[in-house]
This record gives sequence, structure tokens and C-alpha cells, in this order.
Amino acid sequence: MNSHQQGLPQHGASDEAAWPDRVEDVAALEELLSRPDAQVAGDLAALDGDIAVIGVAGKVGPTLARMAKRAAPDKRVFGVARFGEPGVRERLEEWGVETVRCDLLDRAALESLPPARNVVFMAGRKFGSSGDQALTWAMNAYMPGMVAEAYRASRIVAFSTGCVYPFVPVTEMGATEDVLPDPPGEYANSCVGRERMFEYFSGLHGTPGRLFRLNYAIDLRYGVLHDIARAIHEDRPVDLSTGHVNVIWQGDVNRFALRALGRATSPTTPLNVSGPETFAVRWLAEELAARLGKPVAFSGEPADSAWLNNSARAFGLFGYPSVPIVRMLDWVADWVARGMPSLDKPTKFESRDGRY
Repeated sequence: MNSHQQGLPQHGASDEAAWPDRVEDVAALEELLSRPDAQVAGDLAALDGDIAVIGVAGKVGPTLARMAKRAAPDKRVFGVARFGEPGVRERLEEWGVETVRCDLLDRAALESLPPARNVVFMAGRKFGSSGDQALTWAMNAYMPGMVAEAYRASRIVAFSTGCVYPFVPVTEMGATEDVLPDPPGEYANSCVGRERMFEYFSGLHGTPGRLFRLNYAIDLRYGVLHDIARAIHEDRPVDLSTGHVNVIWQGDVNRFALRALGRATSPTTPLNVSGPETFAVRWLAEELAARLGKPVAFSGEPADSAWLNNSARAFGLFGYPSVPIVRMLDWVADWVARGMPSLDKPTKFESRDGRY
């Protein structure tokens, strides 16, 4: 066991005993989301070079960058963003992440970023997409092409979304990576554009990478479970229009994304990332309502199709996610019941027209 791995958990059968019954506050939550295990440390230690997280200031980026620094303290970890939200840059610096302010649509600024052999790309635009489609395409397709050129000598794990797929029947196992993208809505199609830019420049320059197709990450401050729990807590009906979902703990997302750097392919290839189960939204709502001690009302009727991912390929590489659904339900219900902070960024998972 090398120095990076000492004292880090080995995820396995005893995981459940290691998780707290309650996540007390934001500090405890962010520590938990950024807690690496020995596999992450070992994989990052085996990589040459430093790590850049492009678009670090979003929902997932801060804890991913912190996990990278905790797992590989001898590497420099750069966090790149515009940093429009107060406090994010300062928090990252406290965690040892070197921050770089950059407008990623500014080609000169982008090309002046520090080099890094390992890049996790997380920038993009979702909410408000239907109000300014041109900016959405610039952020989700044009800018990724510039990043792919600027970091053509790096490994690039590019965050994408399961929304690039068409809806699939809920009775099947979810879309595999072999299903061709064909989504509804302009936002999702711009995400296909992002993937195509990374594919093109990966083929042109031989840049190894992965297209990290995620749905849906669970943090206690946002995510599908948070959306459902808040609706119940506020006596609003839970929309069943999208009646089935995949979910995965955000800490597991962070682990998988960092480990994917060591499993980059040339040319880049897609990798689905979600939980192993397909859950009925009605069941999730009933479980949360029981924990909240509240009645639950429903609206809409479940469709026979949904955006669902088959993540068997990722599990073959990284093993199964470490946090089970029952633990996530316990944590989210307790968090919402106590009136703890929310990012106030609904996932809009129930939307079926692709408009955000």
C-alpha cells in the first residue's frame, strides 16, 4: 500500500457501517462527498502529471476537485471557472485546489490555462437553455471544441448526460453505450454536440478520453430525491410524468470520474454512470413521505418510457456504487425535514420535452 492509500477506506461489504446515520451540516456533507477511497488514490498515483477540473464551480465540481486533492496530495489540482458564485473559489483554495478564473468562451484566456496531463471537463449550460438557445450551443458545443484543442495532449474525461439517449422502455435494462444518441429537445441535442466535438478532436489528435454520461447525481442539497422530498415537505404533488429514474450518490460519481482518467480510450468512448437499479418515482416518493411523516399526493401518469442508463460497463471497471438507496433516502429526508440548505436548482427530471 503506497502513501496515498494509507488510512483510506477500501470500499466493500462493510461500507454500510462506515456511513453516518445523519449528515449534520454542509461541512460534513462536503467532506463525505469528497472522501476518496484507496482505489481512487491508487489510480491517481499511477497517472503522470497534474489534474485540471474545467468548470469546477458547478454543482459537482468542488467536491470532485477536493477528492482529487485528498487522494493525490502530491499532485497539483487546478480548478478553472468564472467563479460568479460567492465563496466557491475561497472554499476550493482552503482545500488545496489552485483556482484559475477564466471565461471559457475567451479563446486567448483558454489557451493560457496551465497545462495538465489529466482533465475533467464539467462546464456547460442547462437551466435557461430554452431562453437563449444560441448561448446554450456556444457553451455546450463550441466551447468544448476549444477545450479539446487546448488540451489535446491530455487525457480528458468529459461530463455528459444520459439525456443524449432517446427514451427507452422502462421494462428494459436502460440504454447501453451502443444506443445511438437521438434525444428530444434543444438542450439534449447541444449535449450531443459537446460529445461530437470531443470525439472529433480525439480522433484528430489521438487524445484519450471518456464521455461520462451521467444521470442522476444525488447530493442532499439537490437532485431527484431532493426534488421529491421538497415537494412532499411543501405539500406539493409529485409529478409522475417521468415515472422511473436511475440515481447515484455524488461521492460515487466523483470516484468514478477520477478513476476514469486511468481508463481513457483513444479515440474517446462513452461510459454510462448511474445506479444499478431503476426506481419507480412513486415508490421513492412513498418512501420519502414515510420518513418525513407526511402524506404524499401525485399528479400525472407514468409514461412507459424514460431516460434510463445501463451502467454495467462502468460497474465492470469500478465496482458498484458504495451508497445504497435506503441510505440516500434516509439522509435526504432528514436533511429536508430539518430545513437544511438547498441549491434551489431543480433537476426537472420530470420534463419529457427537453426544455429547461
